[in-house]
Amino acid sequence: MNPVSPLFEKIDASIEKKVDLFDNSFARYALRAIFACLFLTLGTAVAFAIAMKGEAIAHGLGKILYAFMFSWGLVMILYMNAELGTSNMLYMTVGVYRKRLNLSKALKILFTCILFNLIGGLLFGFLVSATSPFQSLALDNYMLESVATKLTKPTMTILVEAMFANILVNTAVLISMRMKDDAGKVLTVVFIIFIFSFLGYEHVIANFPAFTLAFFASGGQMDAMTLGNIVHNLLFALLGNYIGGGLVMGLGYAWLNQSKSAYVD
Repeated sequence: MNPVSPLFEKIDASIEKKVDLFDNSFARYALRAIFACLFLTLGTAVAFAIAMKGEAIAHGLGKILYAFMFSWGLVMILYMNAELGTSNMLYMTVGVYRKRLNLSKALKILFTCILFNLIGGLLFGFLVSATSPFQSLALDNYMLESVATKLTKPTMTILVEAMFANILVNTAVLISMRMKDDAGKVLTVVFIIFIFSFLGYEHVIANFPAFTLAFFASGGQMDAMTLGNIVHNLLFALLGNYIGGGLVMGLGYAWLNQSKSAYVD
C-alpha cells in the first residue's frame, strides 16, 4: 500500500467538493466562478490605480506597486472559496490521474469554470471602468501601456510566460493548503504571486478583466486592442497556463505522490 500524502488528501477532498457542487447546483458553481473574477477585477483595478500614481512619482515604481497589490486578488479568491480556472487546471488533472473523476467530467468542470470566469471578467471589468480612477486617462498611462505590451507579445513568449505564471499560482495554492496560520498563508500567497506579477507573466483569467478594463477605460482607442491580438494572447496564455498548472504542477506532483516511497507531500 502506498503511503498517504496529507497534501493530496486535501486536494482529493477539494476535488470531491467541486464535483459535488457542479453536479448538484450548477448555478452555485457558476456564481463561484463569476465571483473569482469579481475579486480578480478588484485586485487588478487597485493594482493599476496605484501603479499609475506610483509611476508618476518615479519610473519603475508603478511596476513594483502593481505586483504587490495585484497579489491580493488571489488572497480574496482563496479565502472566499471562488472557482478559478487556472487552479482548476491542477485540480482536474490530478482528479483524472488519481481516478477521482473521468476526463469528460473534468473537462466540463474546467471549461465551465473558465467560461464563467470570462463572464465575470467582462462584467466587472466594464463596471470598474466606469469608476472615478479610470476616467479621462491619457493613452500613455501605465495601465494602457502594460496591456498593449501584453497584446503584442510573440507566441512563444506568451506560452512560456503563461507556463511559469501558473506554476507560481499553483505553488501558492498548494503551499497555502499546508499552512496552518492565516498570517503565514496570506504572506506566502502575496509574495509568490508578486513574482509572476512583477515579471509580467501571462495569466489567462487575469487577462479577462485587465483587457476589458483597458478597452473601456481607453474608449476603445488602443491600437493594440484588436480581436486578433486578444484571441492570440488568450489562446496561448490558456495553453501555457495548462502546461504549467495542469501538467508540471498537477500531473508532476500527482505522479511524485503515487509512490511506495515514504517521501510524499
